Amino acid sequence: MQKRWVLKARGNPVKVAALSAELGIGPVLAELLVQRGVNTFEEAKDFFRPSLSQLHDPFLMKDMDKAVERIVKALDNNEKILVYGDYDVDGTTAVSLVYTFLKEMGHEALDFYIPDRYSEGYGISFTGVDFAHDNNFGLVIALDCGIKAIEKIRKANEYQVDFIICDHHRPDDHLPDAVAVLDAKRPDCGYPYKELSGCGVGFKLIQALAQRRNIAFENLYKYLDLVVVSIASDIVPITGENRILAYYGLKLINSNPRPGFEAILKFSNINRKPGAEARPLEDLVNNGNNVDDTDCIFTRELTISDLVFLLGPRINAAGRIESGRNSVELLICNSAETAEIIGQQINDLNTTRRDLDSTTTDMALDAIKNDPKLLKAKSTVVYHPEWHKGVIGIVASRLIEVYYRPTIVLTHSNGLVTGSARSIKDFDIYDAIDECSNLLEHFGGHKYAAGLSLKPEKLDEFIEKFEQVVSRGITEDMLSPEVEIDLRINLNEIGPKFFKVLKQFAPFGPGNMSPVFQTDGVIDNGYGRIVGKNHLKLTIGHPEISSSPFPAIAFQQGDHYPYISQGKPFCICYHIEENEWNNQKSIQLNIKDIKIPEAGEA
Repeated sequence: MQKRWVLKARGNPVKVAALSAELGIGPVLAELLVQRGVNTFEEAKDFFRPSLSQLHDPFLMKDMDKAVERIVKALDNNEKILVYGDYDVDGTTAVSLVYTFLKEMGHEALDFYIPDRYSEGYGISFTGVDFAHDNNFGLVIALDCGIKAIEKIRKANEYQVDFIICDHHRPDDHLPDAVAVLDAKRPDCGYPYKELSGCGVGFKLIQALAQRRNIAFENLYKYLDLVVVSIASDIVPITGENRILAYYGLKLINSNPRPGFEAILKFSNINRKPGAEARPLEDLVNNGNNVDDTDCIFTRELTISDLVFLLGPRINAAGRIESGRNSVELLICNSAETAEIIGQQINDLNTTRRDLDSTTTDMALDAIKNDPKLLKAKSTVVYHPEWHKGVIGIVASRLIEVYYRPTIVLTHSNGLVTGSARSIKDFDIYDAIDECSNLLEHFGGHKYAAGLSLKPEKLDEFIEKFEQVVSRGITEDMLSPEVEIDLRINLNEIGPKFFKVLKQFAPFGPGNMSPVFQTDGVIDNGYGRIVGKNHLKLTIGHPEISSSPFPAIAFQQGDHYPYISQGKPFCICYHIEENEWNNQKSIQLNIKDIKIPEAGEA
């Protein structure tokens, strides 16, 4: 698939020069900072050394005072509290966080509830409301869901079951009539940071409770591993508060992981170093900025990408295939032995999920290939009544890798057509679905991911209308995948000192992606070869610039080998990363894309 290379706007040269001098770093690194809105020494200090003291006052969030007051009342009166959350990673980490915090406060009249993906669907369900009423729960704390649950909360109010909603999805014009609705995206909420995950909102809730109950903030540090996994898996921006939470959450997972995380990491061959012991929590709280990779208890340091690709899918698998309750049980357990048993069960479910994912993706691709109308469309909407509801979101993402356009994958569940939507850069799929909302029973989500359900008789009309909406709002440039490049650099600008500072830009993610560099006129030094399934292993140098060659890997780009093997120059865009082999670390280029010069350009 042909990709567009788009070079970011250069930073203000005066600011770049001043920052370079003030920090004692090269202009390339200074420019990367300015591109990220870091313009002064103090801003750079906050960026490289985030502090938990920079977290916002949780009571700045609309309704936080009401939420805390109601929970305190429930605690004082020993009311039964139900912690309710979605079945995905964000929901199950949020439930684990709030449930464990209340448990550790000494409240025993407590349980948690994860709705069944198949019989109840996403969010607060009537079944869940009935469960709370039938089991005498006076208060339900709903996490990562509920912002649109107007009818369900009305039913709960009839039962005299109070709800506190902690959500981060976009609200409609009207909010549920709950005791408190915590959502920074509420138009009337003045909370300074709008991009918290659902678990992040849960963390702000326990932060507020801790303040009200005079519990030291240090006692909340143990929950930041849950928050960072939610941030990574829900693909929220790693900026502002999320950067602070993610920074310390990663430190915690690497140096003092909870048993559940350590158990499932073993299935990805991430094991504890022989003799490694967890670092005391007090050290991490008081000295977090001095925790480096030497404090990591694992055979290698975990990154945000590892949480996305190694932890997230397994935690999700329980809710996709069986029950999200299994994931919560894994995350709240304190026993390594119990964690290993549950971890094995969840890993088995993940294996099942992979098989379903692969089969469904193949079927969906065949459906597109055999439909001339769909091949020409600006959107992809595919439906099969037998597809497994638990994998359709993953399949939508897979289809975008082949047909780069807004995509919805639908199946049949409980009398409705239900599905998951995924989008491409710069196209708001939530707004597009909203324009079709008159045909839907329910929908919700974000700019790039959403869920929806509709009656079967509305399906054809929905597909047609959605295509019209997408066609009207999308451009040809949007339909071509883009590689956003931070800077053009020469190979001789890369070195150990440069890379040491570059590593400190982490944690990487939306809003602070790992920098992408472009270098033109490079060659392979004659050792290039195809490895694995169409990947390239190269040694990159430049014929006109004095620099040590760099090992490089280029995934899925073996088609370029016949040209590259001739020793001719080409252009690359790439990440700079660290590779470890036989206990030796070296700088490696991870090539995202290769451009072969047109005839006459070389």
